[in-house]
Amino acid sequence: MSVEHAERTSVFADWTYYPELLARPVPRYTSYPTAAEFVDEDFEARQRAAIRAVRGTVSLYIHIPYCREICWYCGCNTGAANRTQRLTHYLEALHHEIELLASELDPSVRISRIAFGGGSPNAIQPTDFVRLVDTLTVNFRMDRPVLSIELDPRSLSSPWLMAIRGIGVIKASLGVQTLDARVQSAIGRVQPKDSIERAVEGLRRAGVDSINFDLMYGLPFQDDAVLAQTLDETIAMGADRVALFGYAHVPHMIPRQQRIDASRLPGQVDRFRMAAEGYRQLVDAGYQAVGFDHFALPGDDLARAARTGALQRNFQGFTDDSAPVLLGLGASSISEFPDLFVQNEKNAGAYRTLVHDGHLSGRRGVERTAEDRRRGDIITGLLCHNEARVPPDLMDEAQARLHPFVERGLATIADGHIRLERGCEPYARSIAAVFDAYRAGPHQFSSAV
Repeated sequence: MSVEHAERTSVFADWTYYPELLARPVPRYTSYPTAAEFVDEDFEARQRAAIRAVRGTVSLYIHIPYCREICWYCGCNTGAANRTQRLTHYLEALHHEIELLASELDPSVRISRIAFGGGSPNAIQPTDFVRLVDTLTVNFRMDRPVLSIELDPRSLSSPWLMAIRGIGVIKASLGVQTLDARVQSAIGRVQPKDSIERAVEGLRRAGVDSINFDLMYGLPFQDDAVLAQTLDETIAMGADRVALFGYAHVPHMIPRQQRIDASRLPGQVDRFRMAAEGYRQLVDAGYQAVGFDHFALPGDDLARAARTGALQRNFQGFTDDSAPVLLGLGASSISEFPDLFVQNEKNAGAYRTLVHDGHLSGRRGVERTAEDRRRGDIITGLLCHNEARVPPDLMDEAQARLHPFVERGLATIADGHIRLERGCEPYARSIAAVFDAYRAGPHQFSSAV
């Protein structure tokens, strides 16, 4: 490392801070091309053709775009579940879409996973959830699917726990974010620690064997000690998985974030330090790092996938799901095919109208070219496996942009392969972005850390 670089950098835990390498916001790469490349047009014909071409094992994602309370930080496509009629009409459309989509599938198709997300799926009544699962079971051919669900612990009632147990959900993700009362108030998500503890205990009794905590750093009033305390309590509650995300404050894009006092947000160096120290704290506690922001206990399926090279990345983040096709149901949900990404109509009202008129509702998306798949394989390899084989033409193209990372020991290049080295975690997305052919445009993304 040059003297100039040494003078300008600091080390936090095992990570060295190079601000110039983090200056450019980058995507999270839950897909390639990313959702920023999606175009607004009628994708129904292409969606139907892709569905009809599917064979073998697929996964389902079911989107419930409603929450009992709307948190100020949240960038999800969700609305308030404050009118029973609104939820009833949405669920009617979702049942109808299940029937429409299933009628297009080849008889060979089998469902191996079903994920319920949102919003908060437990914004609906547990009886409605059971009916939804019944409709899925009647219309799709199941292959002992793994069922997972995202939950708001504030509204996780006893009837909901009974439904989860009866249906056989075995994986759950809790929206925790922080366990500090002052930070909770500052982001509009007040949930006492004992409510989280009750949720964990209830889910364990209901047969859930993998519980994820979604946590955030970079929140208002949050410092190193506050984050460390949340992580200590998370570890003590026995979370099997932890996702530790950096809060992205973009009130110009997400108006509800205007309620958050930006003057109380930590700076970039503080964010970097919190991410680094949080990473070390979880690893020291026995969690295996999975990618750049996920952690799992060694016996969890996600950790095993990372160790065996089976880790994947899709619109839900890092996953051990190996199905080549993901079918999205519900407003704004995204279906992933080898040659196509297609997103359903985002507006719940417009979505209902389309479905009730007998239409598939794909209204945004992008067709994946052979070049997209080639570059996407590199990006996936780097983020999921810390290495990738790079064809000579792309290596030549990338050399200059890779040089700052290689010079600092964050990556090595040998025999046509790129390998990410220890300490590269905060830079992994930035290195992956070197192979992104679309990043010359004006799209806005979150900070890499």
